[in-house]
Amino acid sequence: MDWEKIVLDELDGLYVLEIIFRTAVMFTVILVVLRLSGKRGIRQLSIFELAIIIGLGSAVGDSMFYEDVGILTAVIVCFTAIGLYRGITWLTTKNERIEKALEGRPMYIVEDSVITVKDDSKDSLSKYEFFAELREKGVEHLGQVRVAILETDGSISVFFFPNEEVKHGLPILPKAYNKNTAVITDEDLYACIYCGTVHRLQTGRHECKRCQHHEWVKAIDTKRIN
Repeated sequence: MDWEKIVLDELDGLYVLEIIFRTAVMFTVILVVLRLSGKRGIRQLSIFELAIIIGLGSAVGDSMFYEDVGILTAVIVCFTAIGLYRGITWLTTKNERIEKALEGRPMYIVEDSVITVKDDSKDSLSKYEFFAELREKGVEHLGQVRVAILETDGSISVFFFPNEEVKHGLPILPKAYNKNTAVITDEDLYACIYCGTVHRLQTGRHECKRCQHHEWVKAIDTKRIN
C-alpha cells in the first residue's frame, strides 16, 4: 500500500495553508449562522431544523478542502438556508397546518399510569429509551406518573401524582422489570409489562385485557422522593 499517497495525497504546503484558511472562515460562518438560527440545543431541534443543519454541514464541509468549491459559494448556500429557515419559521407562526406538518404533534405516551402508545407506533420511543428517560426524572414505577408526553423536539414531559395519590404501577428499574413472568405463582397485584395495566391475578396464566399480552411483573406503589 502507498501510505504516502493515502496520508498526504499530493498535499503541498500552500494547499495545507489554504485548507486551514478555508476551515477557519467556514467555521466562523457556521457560528454566525447558528447564532442567527436561535439558541436551542441539538436535543431540541425539530426534524426541519436538523435537515437545515445537515445541509449546512455538507455545504460548509465541501468548501473547506475542495479546491473547486469557492468559499463564497458555500457562504451563499448557508445564508440562503438560514433565510429559508427564518421564512418557514415565520409561516409556522401564522399557519397551524404548516406547523403541524413540519414540527409534528405532541404525543401522549402515558395516561393515568398506563402506556397509551402501541408497540408499532412509528413516532414512539423504544420502551427501553422511554424507561431510561423516566428514570432520569426519578420515576421508579408508572403508578407515580399521571401523564407523560413525547414533545415535538423529542423531549419527554412528565406530570406526577401527588404522593398520597400514587397507585400500584409497572416497575421500570431494570432488575425489577426483568423479573417478569408468564406464569403467576402467587396471588397479588401484577402489571402488564407491555402496557402497564395493573390487575390482581391468581395463580396460572393470564392475558392482559387491554393489550392481549401474557407477561406480568409484580406491581409496586413506592412514593416519590422529592
